[in-house]
Amino acid sequence: MPTLFKLLERNREWADKTAKLDPDFFQKLSEQQSPKYLWIGCSDSRVPANQITGLMPGEVFVHRNIANMVVHTDLNLLSVLQYAIDILKVEHVIVCGHYGCGGIKAALENKYHGLIDNWLRHIQDVHILNCDELEPLEDEAKVDRLCELNVIAQAENLRRTSVIQEAWDRGQPIEIHSWVYSLKDGCLRPLREVITSAK
Repeated sequence: MPTLFKLLERNREWADKTAKLDPDFFQKLSEQQSPKYLWIGCSDSRVPANQITGLMPGEVFVHRNIANMVVHTDLNLLSVLQYAIDILKVEHVIVCGHYGCGGIKAALENKYHGLIDNWLRHIQDVHILNCDELEPLEDEAKVDRLCELNVIAQAENLRRTSVIQEAWDRGQPIEIHSWVYSLKDGCLRPLREVITSAK
C-alpha cells in the first residue's frame, strides 16, 4: 500500500468532484496550456500561486525557489522564463515575495546554514545596498521590509535578463509586477509601478 495513501485518495476525490462540475475540464486542460501569467515566487508551502490568485490549473505558469530570486546565472529560472515568454507568450511576469519569509530571515542571521548560504548571499547583497534604511528597524519590521526590497530587486534583475530584453526589442508586450503576500490576511499588495520597458 502506498505510504501517501491519503494524498492519492484526496486526489481522486478532487478529480471526481472537478469532473462532475465540468465534465470537459480535464480534456480541455490536456489539450493546451495558454497562461497569461508567469509567477516567480517563494517555495514556501503557504504561498500557492493558483490558490491565492483565484486562478485555475492552466492559467498561471509557476517557478518557485527560496525567497523568489531572479539570479542571472540560474539556468532553471532562465529556462522557465524563456519558455514562458517565447513559447507560451505570457503577458505578465509576477515576482511575488511574502512577509515572514524564512529565506530572508536566514539571510539576516549571522550563522552557518550550509549549502543555502551561497543562495542567501544574493539577499545579503540587497541588505547591504539598503543598509541605511534597514538597520534602524526592529526584527519583524526589518525582515518584512527586506522581503519587499528583495522583491523589488528581483523585478529589476528580471528586467535586465536577455529573455525580457529581447522580447521587448521585438515589440512583445510584457509587464513585470512586484508583489508581496501577507500570511496574516491572505492579501497580495503591489510594491511599485508595473515595469513595461528596459528603462
